[in-house]
Amino acid sequence: MGFPEQQQEVPGVQSRMTPVPDCGEQSYRGSGKLTGRTAVITGGDSGIGRAVAIAFAREGADILISYLDEHDDAAEVGALIEEAGRRAVLVPGDLSDPAHCRAVIDRAVEAFGRIDVLVSNAAYQMTHNTLEEISDEEFDYTFKVNIQAYFHLVKAALPHMPAGGSIIGSSSVNSDTPSPTLAPYAATKAAIANFSASLAQLLGDKGIRVNSVAPGPIWTPLIPSTMPNEKVSAFGDDTPLGRAGQPAELAPAYVLLASDEGSYISGARVAVTGGRPIL
Repeated sequence: MGFPEQQQEVPGVQSRMTPVPDCGEQSYRGSGKLTGRTAVITGGDSGIGRAVAIAFAREGADILISYLDEHDDAAEVGALIEEAGRRAVLVPGDLSDPAHCRAVIDRAVEAFGRIDVLVSNAAYQMTHNTLEEISDEEFDYTFKVNIQAYFHLVKAALPHMPAGGSIIGSSSVNSDTPSPTLAPYAATKAAIANFSASLAQLLGDKGIRVNSVAPGPIWTPLIPSTMPNEKVSAFGDDTPLGRAGQPAELAPAYVLLASDEGSYISGARVAVTGGRPIL
């Protein structure tokens, strides 16, 4: 099936993609599963984070989305949250800085008074065919954004999370079947799954559940901004379902894990992979 060849600069802009990803703007219908909740979603301007933000808002949650610098995409999400009758707070900045991670949480507490759901979703990746191509700086940055930010966000949020709270990390099918051309990214995604499982055990006595979601190939701005044309055009074709997933197809898994319907799900890793198994 595939996609037209296309390239963007990192981090990529959703509105410039062909086709534009489906994040549930026209399709997601809420049923009150998160009424009265508050949520922080990193990487909420586009892709999976955008789909989760739309779904959470339509399920009744007020939302802070953190994003790097894609202001137009973020503004669109903010408008969609407000159209759902919920409050939207938009916070730009680089999550590789621990101080910014803490500032995101501080802003959410200032706006909402507490944090019921934390979704650590923002990620960086880049394709490299040899280890020598990966600079020390890029390797360190990938870990800072993908896994160290998760630690700093959770640590800052915990004093403001009541019993019944939910933490969700965005892992990947790469956590089990790592792509050799995405080595640093794949390693961080394995770390996210592992860290989430540890947190589930550490935080159970506080009544806080922790899980991760393992997406397969999902059509997001990371793809045209970090992969060569030939990989973009064939993206997702090698899955058992024969196509890449759309962000909207991830949102229900996050809603389940955030809501009372997932009240006994903790320490899990939910695969949304188009048929690729995770171990």
